[in-house]
Amino acid sequence: MLATTETDAWLVVHSGRLLAEGYTAPMDAATRHLLMSVSKSMVGVIVGALTQRGVLDPTRPVAAYVPELAESGYAGATLRDVLDMRTGVHFSEDYLDADAEVSLLDEAVGWTPPRPSSPATLKKFLQGLSSARPHGGYFQYRSCETDVLGWVIEAATGQPFAEVATDLLWGRLGTEVDAMITVDAEGTGMFDGGVCATLRDVARFGQMLLQRGESFTGESIVSPEWVEDLFVGNSDLTAAFAAGPHAHLLPGGHYRNQFWVPAGGEVILSVGIHGQLVYVDRSTGMVGVKLSSWPMPTDDDRMDRTLAMFTSIAQHLLATRPTT
Repeated sequence: MLATTETDAWLVVHSGRLLAEGYTAPMDAATRHLLMSVSKSMVGVIVGALTQRGVLDPTRPVAAYVPELAESGYAGATLRDVLDMRTGVHFSEDYLDADAEVSLLDEAVGWTPPRPSSPATLKKFLQGLSSARPHGGYFQYRSCETDVLGWVIEAATGQPFAEVATDLLWGRLGTEVDAMITVDAEGTGMFDGGVCATLRDVARFGQMLLQRGESFTGESIVSPEWVEDLFVGNSDLTAAFAAGPHAHLLPGGHYRNQFWVPAGGEVILSVGIHGQLVYVDRSTGMVGVKLSSWPMPTDDDRMDRTLAMFTSIAQHLLATRPTT
């Protein structure tokens, strides 16, 4: 399975102990890998940390933090709407459509060659988005939501995202290697997918969630209640997920604070295109990470096999756990 899903690196941690780890050359333990939308979950955690410090309030309008968005499709949207991707903003995440908003976003940040009519920066792109329906409705996956969160973080703190992320997350995880984030022409981070980090440090991020918001080094990053809310969700989140276009991906599941949550309330997922995955299973105390280079952005078969692998490992660990 690993060989046929373009695996660059993978590992499994159980009860804080590294059980398995593998790399495909030229990647090794010191190599940073682009995390794609696993970056979103990291942004979500930082918003959680700032909320606990009273810097952010999920019930407030986004425009209260970023007035530049007051005339955009985000007018009237709350920070909570954005965190759970339930705004009414018009945005297509069709990666293979050159005219979809996600492709225009890539042009704005310099990931692909821009057309003359494309916005020159991420912020200009976000300001130009329009609204298609009321905010607070069904869940629809859209990368622009995370980019708004990154802008909110910078506006509310008065600091570049990289500095906030270092202070509230990366510098507290006990990481081995500095993470990086790609930026646009004016230095704004590609918040929705531009974080680059090593395999083991991504696992430390997953382990922090498994440890209810506490890092390997014993530092609190988010509260146990915040993490519990990720796993459990609520009936409104489940209904919003079921009513949206992604319901078939995780039947009975939900999306919360930039994390995917399968039904059952025991597993949370951070997922990125081209095969990036963080799998956190609190019922078995396991964290799995897989970093890949799939030829296509999304691939249901490869994702199903990846999830099946980690589920099988978790089930084996549960079945062989010593009894007392």
